[in-house]
Amino acid sequence: MSTAAKRRLIRDFKRLASDPPVGISGSPNPDNIMVWNAVIFGPPDTPFEDGSFRLTLTFTDSYPNKPPTVRFVSKMFHPNIYVNGELCLDILQNRWSPTYDVAAILTSVQSLLNDPNPSSPANVEAAQLYKDNIKEYERKVKVGHASDLAWSMLPLSLGFAVLPWSMRFAICKVAPRAEERRGFG
Repeated sequence: MSTAAKRRLIRDFKRLASDPPVGISGSPNPDNIMVWNAVIFGPPDTPFEDGSFRLTLTFTDSYPNKPPTVRFVSKMFHPNIYVNGELCLDILQNRWSPTYDVAAILTSVQSLLNDPNPSSPANVEAAQLYKDNIKEYERKVKVGHASDLAWSMLPLSLGFAVLPWSMRFAICKVAPRAEERRGFG
């Protein structure tokens, strides 16, 4: 791994951990700083509200000169998100700048949820529905993220809890269970 890429990713992580944008969380894989896991919480007053959406970011040695590959792990129905979870987002393609960090990338992805561009679709069905029948689009989005809700129980076993937007979305470290404190967990 490039030392410059590693240094930059460490700096990005420190910034994200010390001053996280609202509704965004992310961290590198403990075994590989070049692969990150992130969670974006649906913006209020959007069909994604109350949803929590998992992503992976995969960096190359060329970072920050080249953008990471960003992919939703959560199932998404959105005009600018391919069925496989990859994104059609200008800052990850032709408008990339080395000044963007992980926080800026995740903030842009969160903004995309609120402001789709149906004229440049990655998912033609979602784009068409967004243009022709916004109410049905919103219903389909809500059904989609409701079905992905079960994952949010997983972090509890890892010592984390995800709180709903009504509690201003936070990922909080929770107290270890008694057996974990004794070394049995």
